[in-house]
Amino acid sequence: MFNVTYEIVTEASAEHGEAEERGFIVEGASLRDALQAVCETRTSFVDGVECIEANDSGIDHARWITVYNGMEYETGAHESRSLHMPEHLTAATRRRIYRLLKESA
Repeated sequence: MFNVTYEIVTEASAEHGEAEERGFIVEGASLRDALQAVCETRTSFVDGVECIEANDSGIDHARWITVYNGMEYETGAHESRSLHMPEHLTAATRRRIYRLLKESA
């Protein structure tokens, strides 16, 4: 089962090196549901995906993959969502999930 978390950074929170808000979007989701949740944003006023990166330089060992969204033009906030993978996944499965995320975004 997969978890999806989010983090929202505003201009004011960034000045203090903190996130304005963070938490879980879904816990214990299927891969399909987790991929959908990680590619969504809280509003439709976001400037699209800026980048996708794993927490590890070797995707074979990544524990999570983060989708960084562009700025929300009404508030200046930036939202990122992370797909957290179960430990038992093989390196090949982690690579496939990463490719799926890159194709979905």
